[in-house]
Amino acid sequence: MRFHRVLARAVGVGQAVVESVRFEAGVMVVSVRVHARAALRCGVCQGICPGYDRGRGEVRLWRALDVGAVRCFAEAAVARVTCATHGVVVASVPWARHGAGHVRAFDQQVAWLATRASKTAVSVLMRISWATVGAIITRVTAEADAVAGDRLDGLRRIGIDEVSYKRHHKYLTVVVDHDTRRVVWLAEGRSKATLAAFFDQLGPERCARIDLVSADGADWIFHAVQDHLPNANICLDPFHVVAWATNALDGVRRRIWNQLRRAGDSASAKLVKGSRFAVWKNPEDLTDRQQIRLAGIAEVNKPLYRAYLLKELLREVFATRGGDGALLLTAWLRWAARSKVEEFVDLARRIRLYFKPDILNTLHHGLSNGLIESTNTKIRLLTRMAFGFKSAEALIALARLHLGGYQIQLPGRS
Repeated sequence: MRFHRVLARAVGVGQAVVESVRFEAGVMVVSVRVHARAALRCGVCQGICPGYDRGRGEVRLWRALDVGAVRCFAEAAVARVTCATHGVVVASVPWARHGAGHVRAFDQQVAWLATRASKTAVSVLMRISWATVGAIITRVTAEADAVAGDRLDGLRRIGIDEVSYKRHHKYLTVVVDHDTRRVVWLAEGRSKATLAAFFDQLGPERCARIDLVSADGADWIFHAVQDHLPNANICLDPFHVVAWATNALDGVRRRIWNQLRRAGDSASAKLVKGSRFAVWKNPEDLTDRQQIRLAGIAEVNKPLYRAYLLKELLREVFATRGGDGALLLTAWLRWAARSKVEEFVDLARRIRLYFKPDILNTLHHGLSNGLIESTNTKIRLLTRMAFGFKSAEALIALARLHLGGYQIQLPGRS
């Protein structure tokens, strides 16, 4: 009997009574039964129920953890019960989730591996198909959600963005909680309607409690927030604003290069063409060669150097923050509007649209999309690791399992 107890723990059915063990075609089959104290419970709600029948005499199989190099299965005859809520259902078994074909320990091991290893490694090690991995992840995440309760309660500061997960413009909308630094919601698509589904799930009362939302300049996010979050202030992500200036600066560089090239000034055109990274990079990151090139631009091409200074001053605005940052941004807008650099005149007009209140909120509250951008990077990594999912549901479950704050433990570890 001691051997049977050790074997039950080894294959992941430690909550069962082992009756016999046999080998069939190189596979070990462990026959088990439920303890009397755990019998006749609803497989869905775990409530104690009257028995319905003995399960038509059928023996059910569950894939168990391997013992060394030997594949193992657990088998048991499971009765059916009559639940007042769910009707006639298969009785609960403590070693497996309801409706699953694998024991809990097997599910836990697959879920842990899927967040850390590639699809091929998980499939080969556990000897299952990748579609099965997706089904297990979805099942484990659903149970983790049920145990954790409503993850949308208490939201005050959130970040919203989209991330590409497949070619041909396939996107996920991602919502993170800035306070817990966890992913709280993902869905396929990137549109106002997609985000409206999240706000509908929140409900009017919890929507009214959200104070701050960090986002980039996407119109679909702004419109959805304005329609559903009456008390929220939008914080425009500083990285995206500075990226607008960087793109405008590159537009200036290309325009001036074309003008010099057409005018036959090859030396100046070569200097401007080779200055791309010198004007893009932050001053503290410039190499000696790039500093020399930037000094040459300052000497021979005033408009390009003026555009470079405008970009750097805008970056300094968000480094300063608070009231001083707002004053500096006001001065920047005046300088950009009078700079006679058409790309920055247009950019000043664009930033003025977001200045009050979105950029002011960013300067005063210091909220950015840095957290959600790092989350998106992790989702892209998971996408590469999980290459082969046929639908977004399994990828969403994997991302929520890995980034939702759940602690998935390997079997036998605490």
